[in-house]
Amino acid sequence: MKMNDDAPTLAHPLGPRFEQALGYAISHHRDDRRKGTQIPYAAHLLSVSALVLEMESSEDEAIAALLHDVIEDGGGPAAEAEISELFGADVARIVRANSDSLTGESNKAPWRQRKEDYIAAIADKAPDELRVSIADKLHNARSILSDYRRHGEQLWRRFAGRREGTLWYYRSLTAAFEARRHDLGPGGAHALDELRSVVGELERRASA
Repeated sequence: MKMNDDAPTLAHPLGPRFEQALGYAISHHRDDRRKGTQIPYAAHLLSVSALVLEMESSEDEAIAALLHDVIEDGGGPAAEAEISELFGADVARIVRANSDSLTGESNKAPWRQRKEDYIAAIADKAPDELRVSIADKLHNARSILSDYRRHGEQLWRRFAGRREGTLWYYRSLTAAFEARRHDLGPGGAHALDELRSVVGELERRASA
């Protein structure tokens, strides 16, 4: 439903750059699917961007949310340079900060090392980088919980870390984000509270 004419004006209206980024993201991920499903990967990108917008964040953050997996999922340094040229250095910086591999699909470090490095880097992320990261992890955690309710223990076969590694990762992410709570702004802090709730529910179900 559209907002009425008396509603406040959007602080950061979306313009042609956002529309261009949406097309760019869909083109890059055209053949990708969500892990273990036939759901187009674009569903995740749109959800992450929506979460960022719901935090009342900037257009740059919303664009970076759409593009947050481009470098990691096949684009590598060439994609980072292209993002910077098309959408600006700040968008490229946020996307880079939300990539657990900067080389694309080739020469990735082992799963555990990449996750440990990503968690450690949270301490030094800028606030806009943190908000996109939380939105990404929140949508992933929501999806995992939803699928866990439907599929039970067989769900963990989708993940390199299996059950224990995946739960460790999300537990550790939540703790690392909590240490930066004062940098998140109200919207980011609210999203962090939801992430903690979802991860807690995952852990309760896994231990039942």
